[in-house]
Amino acid sequence: MKAVRTLVALGVALACGSAMAQDKVVLGMSGWTGFAPLSLADKAGIFKKNGVTVEIKFMPQPARLAALAAGDLNAAATTVDTQVVWATRVPMVQVLLLDKSNGGDGMVVRNNINSIKELKGKTIAVDGAGTVPHFMLTYILEKNGLSIQDVIRVTLGPQQAAQTFLAGQYDAAMTYEPYMSQVRGRADQGKILVTTKEYPVVIDTLAFKPDFIKKNPKAVQAVVNSFFEALTMIQKEQAKAYELMGSAVKQTGAQFGGSAQFIQWQDKQANQAYFAKESMEFAKKAGDILKSNRVITKLPDYKAMQDTAFIK
Repeated sequence: MKAVRTLVALGVALACGSAMAQDKVVLGMSGWTGFAPLSLADKAGIFKKNGVTVEIKFMPQPARLAALAAGDLNAAATTVDTQVVWATRVPMVQVLLLDKSNGGDGMVVRNNINSIKELKGKTIAVDGAGTVPHFMLTYILEKNGLSIQDVIRVTLGPQQAAQTFLAGQYDAAMTYEPYMSQVRGRADQGKILVTTKEYPVVIDTLAFKPDFIKKNPKAVQAVVNSFFEALTMIQKEQAKAYELMGSAVKQTGAQFGGSAQFIQWQDKQANQAYFAKESMEFAKKAGDILKSNRVITKLPDYKAMQDTAFIK
């Protein structure tokens, strides 16, 4: 009888362990201000309250793709253009619109440069092909009659690009918040030439691997609900929320607030409006640019890249 009880107890323990494992999400993202409500949901206990454990791993875009391919991540936050690139290599499904950059991404230049056309032949610090800064640079150049081949590129991530620019290297740099704010107060070193206010092409989404969605829809729903609850907390308890979100990227609440003014987090209503029409149009535009610049060699199945069931 004792042996039977032991086996039953072991079975219950294993079942509980399995359930707990299904309720865990390993999420890859960067310290980008637009993703911060996900950090808030973690630090404020919102994920836990909604019955899901989320392990957030901070890593650059290339590392996120590698981790997804290796099975080390269940989900990742990144821009739509990057989702298009990833979709040609690792199947992912966007379930949530996180934010739209509203001046939070941009190009910093030396004070003697006053237009995009003046960048021809200049050296620009920018992340590699398939990343947000590279996509934005390509887009801006093409809109001004130039191509990526008309500039000299030095491959550096957004943080390094801003730091080396402030150290006096290169003619320009592509970066984003919170790093771009470092340039705002250094008029002696340069200026911000253009941002996503002029070129609104940085849109961020949260995507999950399709097999994870199929097996764990409740966990996915809990993450989506937690994001919206985090936005509510920001509205009601802004100072506390900014302190918590800032702590994730080693900023004070005031510093975080300075970065937050350059992005727009997207609530449920904004999500519904975006996925109703804009999402497909923008993904196709991004795909065409990426393919014409040989970042990708084929276009993805755009319909398979999104699932709106979790924002209804």
